[in-house]
Amino acid sequence: MSFEILVIGGGPAGLSAALNAHARGRSALVVSNPPEENPLWKAGRVDNYPGLPGISGRAMLSAMRRQAEEAGVEFVTGRVLSALPMMGSWFVSVGQEMYNARAVVLATGVARGKKFPGEAEFLGRGVSYCATCDGMLYRDRPVAVVGFSDSARREADFLRSIGCAVTYFDRPKRCVIQGGQTVESITCDGQSAAVDAVFLLRPTMAPTDLFQGLAAENGYVTVDRRMSTNLPGLFAAGDCTGGPLQVAKAVGEGLIAGQSAAAFLTAAEQKQA
Repeated sequence: MSFEILVIGGGPAGLSAALNAHARGRSALVVSNPPEENPLWKAGRVDNYPGLPGISGRAMLSAMRRQAEEAGVEFVTGRVLSALPMMGSWFVSVGQEMYNARAVVLATGVARGKKFPGEAEFLGRGVSYCATCDGMLYRDRPVAVVGFSDSARREADFLRSIGCAVTYFDRPKRCVIQGGQTVESITCDGQSAAVDAVFLLRPTMAPTDLFQGLAAENGYVTVDRRMSTNLPGLFAAGDCTGGPLQVAKAVGEGLIAGQSAAAFLTAAEQKQA
């Protein structure tokens, strides 16, 4: 499916970006985890957002999303697994689906945690980030699911439904993946399992893993005042660009990113005319 602007992340920054892009006549798609998995959803009280003292994070996020939906912004629930530039567009895989857009706004929040030992080495050789994508390759075989969100349990249930013997690790602090040519075992927080595959189901991937060549410093995406990254057609906003990690800053950056993405498309169209 094609959209003019694709926004990765359904928090305040992403919703602000989508609203502002749509207000400038651009079709926008937001790809995100379920709203209840957003850290803001769990905040019982937000006191530092101007004009709305004491509002709960759940109420704030719900209102922002409702406004975007009513404006015509489209939504897809899922995790982005990869993004590739091709012929003036970005091709973004979400689970088993592929979307393309002429501009992308990255609003993923903070991707916490480093790669586990063995994760990069065995990627594609037993390590996967999507159970519904790669699960059939391991049908009726022992696998591990390392889950960091409630939706990860649903992917584990899918694996069980196709005959996999699933060992589930719930939000472990440390894991080590081992094997020879392919994955053979995993140990998380002292518990080990012999498996043929490991599904690492984090809420979000690090931006530099999604976008090859993306400039970052100390784990945060590098942007200019227009929220442009070093990659053409890619903008970023919110917590992924650094502190302060607050809603007001995320909304403001999202506004700029959405406007800048729309302006980027206009400039490209004028050049082609």
